[in-house]
Amino acid sequence: MIKILFICHGNICRSTMAESVFTHMVTQQGLSQQFRIASAATSREEIGNPPHYGTVNKLRSMGVPLVPHRAVQMTKADYKNYDYIIGMDGMNIRNMLRILGSDPEHKVYKLLDFGAHSRDIADPWYTGNFDLTYEDIVEGCEALLAYLQNGNGR
Repeated sequence: MIKILFICHGNICRSTMAESVFTHMVTQQGLSQQFRIASAATSREEIGNPPHYGTVNKLRSMGVPLVPHRAVQMTKADYKNYDYIIGMDGMNIRNMLRILGSDPEHKVYKLLDFGAHSRDIADPWYTGNFDLTYEDIVEGCEALLAYLQNGNGR
């Protein structure tokens, strides 16, 4: 089983969207038994809150089921519990490494590192652009799944 933890700042927009999108992708391909997928925040600001209405609305409009979720904060213990710990932008990666201490097993990635053009996924909390965020997350999730299906899973 491949264990993936998606991370963003508050765990109500991007990481929750990525968790739902990736879960939907693997379910559609009949692979859900091969994965454990979750999401978390680097901050404590939104702990216990449901996904942002912009994320909920975008997923609904695209026919992607929302994974039931309340925001949680990642912990140092997550390092031993997940194979891939995937942030949405450079600031997430810095904060993740601050929480984890180090990445000796090279488990920490930025989601779009798996795509053709590594870049940050903009935070729709600030941009208001859930459409662009969704497109970037789909691109990253498709590339991640292809990467794993090509024998790169742990």
